[in-house]
Parts: sequence; C-alpha cells; structure tokens
Amino acid sequence: MNDVVANEQETAALVNLFHDRIGAIRDQVRLVIVGQDEVIDYLLLTLLVGGHCLITGMPGTAKTLLVKTLATALGLSFKRIQFTPDLMPTDVTGTDIIEEDITTGHRRWTFVPGPLFANVLLADEVNRTPPKTQAALLEAMQEHSVTVRGTTHTLGEPFFVLATQNPIELEGTYPLPEAQLDRFLFNVLLDYLSAEHEMEVVDRNTSRVEGPQLSPCTNAEEIVKFQWLVRQVPLSTEVRRKAVELIRSTRPRESNAPESVRRYVRYGASVRATQFLCLAAKARALMQGRYHVTEDDLRTLALPVLRHRVLTNYQAESDGRSVDEVLREVVER
Repeated sequence: MNDVVANEQETAALVNLFHDRIGAIRDQVRLVIVGQDEVIDYLLLTLLVGGHCLITGMPGTAKTLLVKTLATALGLSFKRIQFTPDLMPTDVTGTDIIEEDITTGHRRWTFVPGPLFANVLLADEVNRTPPKTQAALLEAMQEHSVTVRGTTHTLGEPFFVLATQNPIELEGTYPLPEAQLDRFLFNVLLDYLSAEHEMEVVDRNTSRVEGPQLSPCTNAEEIVKFQWLVRQVPLSTEVRRKAVELIRSTRPRESNAPESVRRYVRYGASVRATQFLCLAAKARALMQGRYHVTEDDLRTLALPVLRHRVLTNYQAESDGRSVDEVLREVVER
C-alpha cells in the first residue's frame, strides 16, 4: 500500500514538473518566435509522443529559426542537415573509415557518426534531395538506429526529427516517398504572419544586433519521463472507437467512408495514423491540464496527423479539391 501511495505521489510530482517545464519552454521560444503559438504546441506534442514532425511553408517563414530555438530551450543536443541535390546517404548516417596505428602499423575500421547522432535533428529542406538520401532517414526515424556496413549503431534518447520542406510546386523539389511521410507524426503548415505580428518581427530584427539569450528549461532525462507520463493518460473505449472510425472513414473502400472520400481519395490513412492520433490526443490533454482524452482532442489533431497520409486522386486535382478540404468534411461528419 505504501508503494502505491509513493507511486501516486511521484506521479503527481512529475505532473507538476511537466506543467512547469512546458510553460517555461513556451516562454523561452516566444522570446524569439512571434505569432506561431499553435505550431510551437504541435512541436511540443511531437516531442512528448516521441515522434517526428514535418513543417511545410514558404521560404522566409522562420521554419529553421523555430526548430533551432526550440532545441535550445529544451537543452538537448542539436544537429542540422542542409539537404541538397548532391547530398549522399553517408553524409547523413556517418561512415566507416580506415585508421592506422602509427606505432604498430595496424589498420582498423572506425565509425565516424553523422549528424543523425543528436537528440534533435533539423532536416532542413528535406525535399530538395533525391529519394535515395531521403530514405537514409527511414531506419533512424522508425528504429532509432542506423546500420552502416552491417553494423547497427543505436541513437541516444530522446531522438526526434523536425524536417522542413518547401511547397512541392517550387523548383528543385522532390516529393517525399509515402513510406517516409507515414513516419511523421504531424505535417504542420507554417503560414504567413498577420500584419500585426509581421510588424513586431520587423521591429525586433531591425532595432537590435543580437537576439535574446535563451536558457535551457529541461533535459533529456526529464523528457523521457514526460514521454512515459503521456502514455499513462487513460483513453476510454468510446474515444478509442471514435479514433478508429475517423481513420477508417478516410479509406475509400470502407462502408462508412463519405462520398467525398470515395470520389477523391486514392489511398486512406494506415493503422499507424490511428496510433499517432491517440498518442497525440493524450499529450494534448495532459498539456491542457486534463487527465482524460476527449473527442475535441481528436478533431483538433486530425488534420495535421492525416494530411500527409491521405493521397487524393486525379479527380480531386481536376475538381480543385485539396486534401485538407476532404479531411474537414470527414472530421465534421
């Protein structure tokens, strides 16, 4: 009985620490980033779930600055890869080199880690590199390890990829493979700022030479505990059933799929989407001070979880229907 009470007390203390740290991280990021509170919350949800996030936006919308600022506030190791058309897979994962001992003349293979070996990896403009190099991320994102010359190297925890991409209509971009897209928890759209926020950005960046000095608010050990805490949030059978019904209704062959899905969708979301939706809903509930998941959590998170997993067909392109429009009908229904 004492162990139960102790565990309850430890969990309560961890919940209080969680809310303190999340509030502090938000405050630190807002010192640099203006008017993107919703996107900041999506990135925090990604971290708490242990997933990866794809950030889509036009150049100049502070995608790179946002990720770098968040990594600093989290107090985690940070690496950046600028994806270019000539980037090779070994530039991402690392490679083996031959080292020679000058005293004995003995040679041996030594692994030199690539930029993947960090807690936070910024994959900048990930769709500007060919699919062969994009695929180098797949094992790391799914297994949290990389294999080079038959040897598997484990990545440190926590590990999450924040990838930025430019809209596919821009010149010099390659569409990401569906298998890689499915590994991302969210696809977040980073839109232009409002006029008021844009004026604030101009004022901040034209009136001083140096920006604010950020302080780390947490560390890797605490974040791993927070990820455990998120998974303890209960999920009722009713809400779990709603999540399954929502994801299944994006598949055109399902009996409960709406007419817009049957008409415009080629492939619906996978089971991984259901898992991610439920996990993200748990994290959102905890961030809002609740210890249960509601249907509102599912509705709010449906678009960023699904927009990169549901593929529309030529009919949708012909009729000018975007995937977001189709998904909104599914969620409203």
